[in-house]
Amino acid sequence: MSPAAAASDGRIRSYEDFARVHAYLLAASGIPPSLHERLYRKLADEVFDGGEVFAVEPCEEGRQRRLVLAAEHPLGRESDVFLVDHAWSFRLSDALKQLREVPGLAERMAALMCVDLDRRIETEESDEHDGDSSGSLEHVLQIVEKEKARIQESGSDSAAWIELEELGIDDDMLVALDLSAKFPNMVALNLWGNKLQNTEKVMQEIRKCPKLKALWLNENPVLGKGIDKAVLDGLSELEIYNSRFTSKAGEWALSFCADIVGADNPCSSVESTLLESIVTIDLSDRCIHKLPEVFSPSKLPSLSKLNIRGNPLDQISGDNLLKLFSGFTQLQELEVDIPGPLGNSAISILEALPNLSLLNGVNSSSIIETGKHIVDSALQPRLPEWSPEEPLSERVIGAMWLYLMTYRLANEEKIDETPVWYVMDELGSAMRHSDNANFRIAPFLFMPEGKLATAISYTVLWPTHDVQTGEECTRDFLFGIGEEKQRSARLTAWFRTPENYFIQEFRKYQEQLQSNSICSSTKTKETPSTKSVRPSDGRALRVYTDIPHVEEFLTRPEFVLTTDPKEADIIWVSMQVDSEVKNALGLADQQYTNQFPFEACLVMKHHLAETIHKAWGSPEWLQPTYNLETHLSPLIGDYCTRKRDAMDNLWIMKPWNMARTIDTTVTGDLSAIIRLMETGPKICQKYIERPVLFQGRKFDLRYIVLVCSIRPLEIFLSDVFWVRLANNQYTLEKTSFFEYETHFTVMNYNGRMNHMNTPEFVKEFEKEHQVKWLEIHESIRSMIRCVFESAAAVHPEMQNPFSRAMYGVDVMLDNRFKPKILEVTYCPDCGRACKYDTQALVGSKNTIKGADFFNTVFGCLFLDERTNVSPL
Repeated sequence: MSPAAAASDGRIRSYEDFARVHAYLLAASGIPPSLHERLYRKLADEVFDGGEVFAVEPCEEGRQRRLVLAAEHPLGRESDVFLVDHAWSFRLSDALKQLREVPGLAERMAALMCVDLDRRIETEESDEHDGDSSGSLEHVLQIVEKEKARIQESGSDSAAWIELEELGIDDDMLVALDLSAKFPNMVALNLWGNKLQNTEKVMQEIRKCPKLKALWLNENPVLGKGIDKAVLDGLSELEIYNSRFTSKAGEWALSFCADIVGADNPCSSVESTLLESIVTIDLSDRCIHKLPEVFSPSKLPSLSKLNIRGNPLDQISGDNLLKLFSGFTQLQELEVDIPGPLGNSAISILEALPNLSLLNGVNSSSIIETGKHIVDSALQPRLPEWSPEEPLSERVIGAMWLYLMTYRLANEEKIDETPVWYVMDELGSAMRHSDNANFRIAPFLFMPEGKLATAISYTVLWPTHDVQTGEECTRDFLFGIGEEKQRSARLTAWFRTPENYFIQEFRKYQEQLQSNSICSSTKTKETPSTKSVRPSDGRALRVYTDIPHVEEFLTRPEFVLTTDPKEADIIWVSMQVDSEVKNALGLADQQYTNQFPFEACLVMKHHLAETIHKAWGSPEWLQPTYNLETHLSPLIGDYCTRKRDAMDNLWIMKPWNMARTIDTTVTGDLSAIIRLMETGPKICQKYIERPVLFQGRKFDLRYIVLVCSIRPLEIFLSDVFWVRLANNQYTLEKTSFFEYETHFTVMNYNGRMNHMNTPEFVKEFEKEHQVKWLEIHESIRSMIRCVFESAAAVHPEMQNPFSRAMYGVDVMLDNRFKPKILEVTYCPDCGRACKYDTQALVGSKNTIKGADFFNTVFGCLFLDERTNVSPL
C-alpha cells in the first residue's frame, strides 16, 4: 500500500486531512465514497461498534463459527462501515516463535480457529455432575422400557425403531437387553458409538431380529472384525447397514432417504402410493453401486429433486444412467459428482437432461452461458485437523491458512520484500465464504500522524446488499478473482473440492509433458564459431560496469574501465539492458553486453521450468514444478494423488523472480500453497525431502557457466564452484519449516555464513559418503549442458553475436547423488569466488587465485581463452 504524501503539518486533524493523506488507500480499498467520512470518524474515535450489530455463533458442530446480523433492524446496502481489529499480525518466518513466546496468543488463536475443541469438551465434561448413569445397564434398561411402553400404546404389532446411540453398551449389556424379545417387529436398530467388540455375541443378538431393515454399528470396536459379511449374510431383509445401501435395498430404503419412514414413522413395508408421492430424495453417500430396480420413472413419477453425490454407481454406465434420469420428466434439480458417474462435464449432463433447471445448485442457463464444465455448490468446508498430543501453537499453524489475510507495505521508493499476514479479530474471522456475499472487507492502514511508520492496521467491513436480522453475514474469499484466475481451483484452500477432477487434470498434464521431447532428436553439436573480440590494432577493450567486484578485480591490461557507457566496447552491468536503457544511455547494437535476449527463459523460475518441460518433458533432474498462475489444477491433482498413495508431499514455493530465497516457503499444507499465491506470482516445486547431507546439514552447489553463443551452443563451466551450507542440522519436523537456517543454504544475506573451501568440502564429502566426486561432477556437467540446450532449442531467438554472459547455476544432490537443478541466476554474486583462493578439482588442477576470477571470466568470453574453464 503506497500512501499519499502526509499533510504538511503531520497529524490528521480533519476529514479533509484524512481524505488527502489516505486518497490512494481509499481508492484501492473499494470502500464507497459515501462511507469515507463515517470511516474517518470511527477511526479517529476508535469506535468498534460491530459487537452491537453482529453476533458470532458456533456451527459445524463447534468446528467453525459464523457471523449473523443481531441488530433489531435490517442493515441497508452501503449504509454503514465497521472497524475490525487485527488479533495477530506477523511475518511468516516469525509465526511459530510468536505463538510460543507471546503470552495468551496461542490460546486466543486456538479458540478463534476452533482447534481447542477437544480441550473445551474435556472442561465441559469435567464440570458436569457425577450422577450421569450413561454406560450402566440400569440406565439403558430404563430407556428400552420407556420405548417398549410407547410402542405398546400404538399396538403390540407395531413396527419398532430403536435408538440406542452412544450409551456405552458393551457385548454383555446387549445380550442382557434381550431386544428381540421386547421388540419382535423391530425394523431399525441404531447402536452407533457404543462399545461392542465381540462379533459372535453381537451376531447372536442380531440374528434374532430377522425383520431388521436398517442397522447402525458405526464407531463400535467390533467393526473390522469380520462382522460386515456376517450381518449381510444373516439378515435377509436388511436394506441399510451403517448408513449404506445393501444389495437388498428397495422401496423401504428409498422411502427412508425420502423421509417417509424413520424413527417417527417406522413401518416394515411401503405402499406404492407413498412412493408415487415422493418429490425429493437424497441418496448421497450411500455407497450405491447399482440403483434399486424400484428406482424408476414408473415407481417415482413425481420425483423433482435428486441428490446422488458420493456414490460409485459403477455397475451401470454413465450413458445408461443419463438415459434412466431422462425418463423422470418432472426432474428439475440434480446434485451429482462432477467428475463422476455421469461424466466429467456439467455441459454434457445438461445436454442429456435438458429439463433440468438446477445442476448442483447452479442455474442451468448460466452453466451453458459461461461454458463451465465443473459446478459444485455443495462444497464441504476444509475443517482443521489436529491430534490430541499437538500443542496449541502447532494446531494454530495448521489451521491458520483458513483464516489469514495479507498485505504488503510500500512507500514511494520500494515495496516490502516480505508480506505481512494477519488474523482478524473474533468478529471478522467468523465471516464465512459465499459466492453471493452480502459484505465486503478490505485491509486499511490508518496514519493518524500522516506517516507510514506510525500507521495502525485495521480491516474495514461494510454491507454490499440489504441484510435482514438473523441473516448470516458473508464475504467472498476470492473477491475479484474469476475463473480466468482459477477461482474454482483456489477455493480448494477452504473447501473440499472434487479430487477426481484435479487428479484427471494432473494426468492430462503428465501426458502432455511426456509428449514433449524436442531435444531428444537434436543431439548433433554444431561447431562453435566464437573468436576473440580484441581489436586488430591491439588496443584494450573498454568496459563499462556497475558491479564493484568487476571494478576491483578486472585488472588485465587487455581491458580498461570507462565511466562512459557510450564509448564502451563491453557493457557489463547488473540491470537489464533493454531498448529503453539503450536509448537512455545512447548504446549501440554493436556493443557487447553481458546478457542474451530472452534470457528470462532461464533466469525466471517459471520460465526455466517451462523451457525445460518443452525441451525434455519431465526429466529426472527437474523436480515436479508448477506455475501456480496457470497450472494450479494439475498441482492440486498431483498433491491429492501423493496423499492418496501415502507419498512424500512437501513442496517449496518460490517467487518467479526474487533472489536470496525471499518470500520462499516450505510447506506440506495444500491450503497454505494456494493462499501463498496471494503474495505474488510463484512456482510450486516438489521439495527435495531426502537430499544428500554433509555432516547432517543441507547444502547446494553454485556453478558458474559462461555462455559465448546460443546457436551454436558454446558454453563453458568455470573450474571455480563453491558449496553453500545450511547452519542447522537437517530435519523434517513440521516446526522446522519456519527455521531459515535449517532448510535454506544462502547464508551471506540471512544468518551466519560458514565458508568452506571447495577442495576441503569435496575431500570430506567423499570420505563421509564413500563416493568419487568426479563421477558426481560429470553428472552435474551433463545436466547443466541439458539446461542450456533447452534454451537453445526452445528459444533460438536468444542468439545474438554481441552477447556474452555469465550465469550462476544452483544444484542440489538427492540421496542417490543425482543432481537436481534449482535455478539459474543472471549476474550472480561472485564475492566468494573473488575472495578465496582455491584449487581446481578438474582440468589443470592448478591453484586458482580469487583475485583472478574476473580476469579468467573475461578472458574466456572475449579473448577466446580456456584457462581454468572447461567446455560443456
